[in-house]
Amino acid sequence: MEQASEVVVASRAALTQISALAVQYSFSVVGAIILLVVGWLFAGLLSRWAHNGLSRIHGIDATLAQFFSNIIRYAILIMVVVMVLGQFGVQTASILAALGAIGLAVGLALQGTLQNIAAGIMLLVLRPFRVGESIETSSVSGTIVDVGLFATELRTADGVYRLAPNSTLWNVPITNYSRLRTRRHEISVMLAPEDDLDAAQAKLVEIAGSEARVLKTPAPTTYVAEFDPASTKLTLRYWIDSPAWWATSRDMMKVVKLAFDKVKEEPQEEVASGNPDPQVEEQ
Repeated sequence: MEQASEVVVASRAALTQISALAVQYSFSVVGAIILLVVGWLFAGLLSRWAHNGLSRIHGIDATLAQFFSNIIRYAILIMVVVMVLGQFGVQTASILAALGAIGLAVGLALQGTLQNIAAGIMLLVLRPFRVGESIETSSVSGTIVDVGLFATELRTADGVYRLAPNSTLWNVPITNYSRLRTRRHEISVMLAPEDDLDAAQAKLVEIAGSEARVLKTPAPTTYVAEFDPASTKLTLRYWIDSPAWWATSRDMMKVVKLAFDKVKEEPQEEVASGNPDPQVEEQ
């Protein structure tokens, strides 16, 4: 009987303790659920607000706006999870210390990746190049296809796909062939000592003026670049709209080449027509 009574007393004590714990943790569970729901909704709302606000700022790339809005969202969610754990009596200080240690370890392990992300953020903010522009650096060249947080996609002049880590494009000199509206081009020809320099200059200016894609302002100019007793280097300088630079410059070089070849052939034809074969005259 005494053993039975002890079992009954122990059972009642256990049930009382379980009931107390159930009541205590039921409030904690309800509070945790409320924190999770409110935190989730608040994180999404603040993330959308940050994304819309950043998107309206001139110069902020859509990728960058999405990146910062995601950082805000996940930071709020982490804070909510820590608060939920605090509801159940977990020491949040130790959790924050553990998260800091984990973050440091991940940062050291992903040092190269984080460097690419930092470079990608700077490229998206400063915009040294945009999609569709043609660039060249000491290590890569091509037309920009996409600028991401980790890497930049390019298409080379011969149609080859190239993926360049952002760290290789940041903190190095970048030549952007498409950023400015106009570009200059020069064509040089070599003249013999007996060639008429003034006539050659006039011919170059005439060729440039007859090409519709060559800009009238600034006007095409010619100048003597080099000379020595055996030859003279004459240069034509003119400006073209950047999108038409390649095709126009190639066509202009062809036209100049053909024009000066024709000039060199004309005196020989005149000599041939002015000095007929003596045998023909005798006949």
